[in-house]
Amino acid sequence: MPKLLIVYHSKTGGTRQMAEAAAAAARDEIETILKTATAAGPDDLLNADGYIFAAPENLAAIAGVMKDFYDRCYYPALGKIEGRPYAQMVCAGSDGENAARQTARIATGWRLKEVQPPLIICTHAQTPEEILAEKVIPEGDLKKCRALGQAVAAGLAMGVF
Repeated sequence: MPKLLIVYHSKTGGTRQMAEAAAAAARDEIETILKTATAAGPDDLLNADGYIFAAPENLAAIAGVMKDFYDRCYYPALGKIEGRPYAQMVCAGSDGENAARQTARIATGWRLKEVQPPLIICTHAQTPEEILAEKVIPEGDLKKCRALGQAVAAGLAMGVF
């Protein structure tokens, strides 16, 4: 059975909720492993057949903890995961595009195959208090996260990717 790895970082809960929604839907299709960026490592990448990366955007960039995951895993996985499918989710205050570009660039270096466009959920948090507050992702947005998880898992299960 194919295995999907979902790696995420979340400081205020938004990205965690997105990753959990995707994982719950994916588990209906295939084996799905949900790991924080601090807990995931190169072996997790090597042992999975596809990936969903979920990161918050901080200061117009992927969160540093997610970047640390990529830094720790990039060279150990380079040349060993080529062609595997991936999708990504970004939890942003207002934009998210640059974080999505950064993750896509890393995935390009690994020669991964993007199978869904980036899903960017904007919380519209703009003040320091809103940015640092615990997030509650609306059901409509969580539905999009579940759809992404289900689509990636179904593609892996059917051997489409």
